[in-house]
Amino acid sequence: MTGILIQTLQFFASLSMLVLIHEFGHFITARMFGIRVDKFYIFFNPWFSLFKRKVGNTEYGIGWIPLGGYVGLYDNREVLIDRETEITKQREEAEDKLKRLKKGGQSEEIAEVEAEIKGYDEAIKEVQEQFRTLEPTKDELRGKPAWQRLIVMVAGVVMNVLFAIAIYSGMMFTWGETYYHNDDMVNGYLFNEEAEALGFQDGDRILTIDGESIGNIGEISERLLIVDHDLEAKVVRGQEEITFTLPLNDLVAMRERGGFRNFIGEFVPFVIQSVERQSAEQAGLMAGDKVVAINDVAITDFISATPLLSEAKGSDVVLTVERNQELVALTLPVDENGKIGVTIATVAPRQIEYGFFESIPQGFKHTGEEISSYWNQLVMMFKPETKLYKEMGGFISIGSVFPDSWNWYSFWNITALLSVILAVMNLLPIPVLDGGHVLFTLWELITGHKPSEKFMTVAQNIGFYLLIALLIYANGSDILRLFN
Repeated sequence: MTGILIQTLQFFASLSMLVLIHEFGHFITARMFGIRVDKFYIFFNPWFSLFKRKVGNTEYGIGWIPLGGYVGLYDNREVLIDRETEITKQREEAEDKLKRLKKGGQSEEIAEVEAEIKGYDEAIKEVQEQFRTLEPTKDELRGKPAWQRLIVMVAGVVMNVLFAIAIYSGMMFTWGETYYHNDDMVNGYLFNEEAEALGFQDGDRILTIDGESIGNIGEISERLLIVDHDLEAKVVRGQEEITFTLPLNDLVAMRERGGFRNFIGEFVPFVIQSVERQSAEQAGLMAGDKVVAINDVAITDFISATPLLSEAKGSDVVLTVERNQELVALTLPVDENGKIGVTIATVAPRQIEYGFFESIPQGFKHTGEEISSYWNQLVMMFKPETKLYKEMGGFISIGSVFPDSWNWYSFWNITALLSVILAVMNLLPIPVLDGGHVLFTLWELITGHKPSEKFMTVAQNIGFYLLIALLIYANGSDILRLFN
């Protein structure tokens, strides 16, 4: 329960910062161009707010629905919208009254109510005409040049990208960069059953995937998971290079089964680096010895030896070691923890430290890589053969990404990634998102003509329902996964 609470706290802390940064971009650019800001809200606030305070013309607040936030810019037509809503409500009440009168056959009152409805229709038309012709004031967004409106619209996305750059730069400066490089895996990899089914074998050294070499071994999973065609893998197996095909259908099936978890690990031969315990030294074990069998059971690596040593806790075992191309049998005790008192050599991660000024370009570079990677995933999601649309998740998926214990490195790393995702998603050309507004404003800049109010209203409605459908699908998928 404590773990879930910590995940939830991290999720809301991260989301609050991302929404605040995004909306601040819209807010500050609007103020720069003299646009009046009526509201600045973190999270949405239908019916009520958790907190609100008015300073000058702007009401600052916190809503209760964590689906985003908003900056409410002044529009002098809002009074007309309220007036139309009020008249429409009165007209609906009159319509209900008319239906009741017709059932009762009261002809005189029917005529009066019909005339009243006609008057409401005329009033609505008048308000709509005023809405269409009302000139913007100097402190409205719609009264500003298209280039200023474009900057205001794109500012939220820019702030999310800058926030990600700042976080990644800070992480590089504070923790540096730690990773395992493919070139250092001289003994190859240890593969799980899913990887073996694809054609990999323990001890394979991966040279290329689809013709591209591997640097950070984290790239291997991404190359195999985010794909829309058959891949070609080239490995060194023993003393020869082998090339084989990874069919797309098999890669998709592996991903859907969760086979990417523990897909690879370091292949560690059981080669003695140092002898730390006197009993092992007295038994004749020496640094450089390679253990090839335990109690006559052949082993290929240290991982396969671990359960055999665990079974022999508190007793003696016979190790068969390879020394100077000869096999030597040695008997030595195993302690209660399944240890024999030796160390083995493993590959050390590469560690790169960055100074303050060095960390900044690295922040830009890492942000660019994450934007490219996420955009690639989005494109793949619209290709049915990848079945990546099944991986779409909502708030439960996002929250579960955070660890169940507080870790500042993980928190900032995930927050930076979410900031990139928020930036990319908001740039999608969907009306109601920033990308939709940017698209329409660019159209105006290119053609010199604004889209009509009617077109904008229809587009906004379509965008709204599309966004709601995506939210329902993503969060519904989360719920189904929980039951499954």
